[in-house]
Amino acid sequence: MEREVAVTGLGLLTPAGTDPDGICKTLAEGRSLAARNPALAGLPVDISCNVTGFDARAELGVRLARRLDRFTHLGLAAARRAVHDAGLEITGALSHRVGVVLGVGSNSLLTYVAEFTRLGEGRPETVSPLALTRSVPSMVAGEIAVDVGARGPNFTVSSACASGTTALGVARGMLLDGQCDVVLAGGSDAWSPMTATCFSQMRALSKRCDRPDLASRPFDQGRDGFVLGEGAAVLVLERPAHARARRARVRAMLCGYGASADAYHPTAPRPDGQGAEQAVRQALGQAGCRPGVIGHVNAHGTSTRLGDAAEAVMLRRVFPDGPPVTANKSIVGHALGAAGAIEAAFTVLALERQEVPPTANLVAQDTGYELDIVTRRPRRVTHDYALSTSFGFGGQNAALVFARA
Repeated sequence: MEREVAVTGLGLLTPAGTDPDGICKTLAEGRSLAARNPALAGLPVDISCNVTGFDARAELGVRLARRLDRFTHLGLAAARRAVHDAGLEITGALSHRVGVVLGVGSNSLLTYVAEFTRLGEGRPETVSPLALTRSVPSMVAGEIAVDVGARGPNFTVSSACASGTTALGVARGMLLDGQCDVVLAGGSDAWSPMTATCFSQMRALSKRCDRPDLASRPFDQGRDGFVLGEGAAVLVLERPAHARARRARVRAMLCGYGASADAYHPTAPRPDGQGAEQAVRQALGQAGCRPGVIGHVNAHGTSTRLGDAAEAVMLRRVFPDGPPVTANKSIVGHALGAAGAIEAAFTVLALERQEVPPTANLVAQDTGYELDIVTRRPRRVTHDYALSTSFGFGGQNAALVFARA
């Protein structure tokens, strides 16, 4: 039975940059990119990690940029980059065999707030006719299809902060089942003042606003919550035979996916990490891997007290030999529904370079929860397999195993 699908293209828009080589250099520096955000001024938490240097109007055109919300701007731009990176021409009969699956955390809260305000003030005639299509989560997949000409299955998935990972796993299944020859899969999400307010009210965000560069600190004893991020990552996934037929460059192979539910609490993870372990072991099983062959783990690592503890317990149990662990959110923040896809792309880059990027801001780990976390500088690791994990509200768990091409 075929287990693997080929990763032939990457498209990224992240706080660490948009070019894979530049992103790797930034990650290698091991410093957080969090900063004060003027758009969040006056809120209890006003720090975030932002995608900079991206002008939606210049890249997408004024009319399209105006019609879409930021999470769709980012997703569409990432898809264009992924298709270009893959050298893929979506024309003719192939267009019917190209699917799009994007993970999105929620509908957009960036521009919808203004529309609700107009309605609440008794001015329904001033509500934009674009409000609905601008904010519906599935529109990011639909807009990508319109833009690149992909006429296969088209939808979004939402599993909270595991959404991007779920999208990649679902896309893998569609390829193995023969529904498609190619799937553009990943995730896209953006912060908003309402997002920042809601997470702050839940006490999920770090309050180190005076030192934003030290705020995100996964697995550190002093962690006090995550830092909001944003971004998008789209991976071009192909059936291996299709990739070979068009002589595509293969960056890595996606060979295992696992998913589960904690069935425990609306927001808190199971303290024993059993639900997360179920997803990880399923991904390993699908890949035909023993835990000992995993050369590095890209951890979910949000910097929350409960989440990091549960993940550490799980990783220590599944991997007694302790492979190197990295936590990208310490540098680029938490991009919510896009986080899993961004971290999957970073995992592919680490496999290609045989180099695990460091985790920022780790000073001391909790006693009894220690992991072999890469810090200060990248670590050279000769390895063929890597694991990327994602967990979200509602007890959503997802994991991916990638193999070196």
